[in-house]
Amino acid sequence: MVNPANVDAVVLVGGMGTRLRPLTLSAPKPMLPTAGLPFLTHLLSRIADAGIEHVVLGTSYKAGVFEAEFGDGSKLGLQIDYVVEDEPLGTGGGIANVASKLRHDTAVVFNGDVLSGCDLRALLDSHSENQADVTLHLVRVGDPRAFGCVPTESDGTVTAFLEKTQDPPTDQINAGCYVFKRSIIEQIPTGRALSVEREVFPLLLAEGRKVCGYVDSTYWRDMGTPEDFVRGSADLVRGIAPSPALTHQRGEKLVHDGASVAPGALLIGGTVIGRGAEIAGGARLDGAVIFDGAKVGAGAVIERSIIGFGAHIGPRALIRDGVIGDGADVGARCELLRGARVWPGITIPDGGIRFSTDI
Repeated sequence: MVNPANVDAVVLVGGMGTRLRPLTLSAPKPMLPTAGLPFLTHLLSRIADAGIEHVVLGTSYKAGVFEAEFGDGSKLGLQIDYVVEDEPLGTGGGIANVASKLRHDTAVVFNGDVLSGCDLRALLDSHSENQADVTLHLVRVGDPRAFGCVPTESDGTVTAFLEKTQDPPTDQINAGCYVFKRSIIEQIPTGRALSVEREVFPLLLAEGRKVCGYVDSTYWRDMGTPEDFVRGSADLVRGIAPSPALTHQRGEKLVHDGASVAPGALLIGGTVIGRGAEIAGGARLDGAVIFDGAKVGAGAVIERSIIGFGAHIGPRALIRDGVIGDGADVGARCELLRGARVWPGITIPDGGIRFSTDI
């Protein structure tokens, strides 16, 4: 058994969130409100809940935002150190860059934009029992063709790291969480961009190091796209995705203090309404993320979409599987369907975009 207090946690946030950043500029994605809290809070609370005390947070993008929010970590029961990359170093380079801040002989490394329910204590125990140099958290997915896959032997030993293929030999994929012996981290080259998946792990296999996989079927979602961000937020609100940081009752909606929801508005599917947002009567929101200060007009329908800080959605507008940037104004009766992206501050006049056959 591993004592988690003798384990470092490394969280890599780097330059992640680039696919949302042009649309919602108010915060880097790991800090965007997700079920009422900065996204990274959910991961840090899981780390603390597992009994890990020391966290090294590595970033190269808006580093000051993270320290301003989390400080020394004491509010979460953690001790947080910060390491800033002068330029993005990738996953492998980011891990090597934090080596000087490690306090213990074992470190668990997290990609900072993954929402997961992995049992961290069980992962650490598996690493110890197998006397592994590195242990990877692996998850099984229904369609592994969209991912690189990681085959293992019956005892869990990793045999290869394979790129995306139309005929993958396994449904096991890298879940973005790894346990390292500190001595392995100290051997990773420093000062250059480096991929842990494409360079570090394959080299360890070639050197005969013991790399193992820990496979489970817990909740897992890579929050790298707006669609996954919306789905993950809804799963947190509904209690499908776990987070020790959440104290509200799980259900179909989460309405923050200061928000206004008129009678007759329907909020379902894990919808989140931010502080100061206004939802008019007759609006129907299903799995929507409405950021602070946004306004939704009467009869508008918003499904599985992000409405940015201070954005306005006009009466009877339809937004489905889209992202509306901060401060944008979408006029009445507009229809924006799957994949629609409206940049911050853009104004679309009433009826300016429609997909219906009627006029």
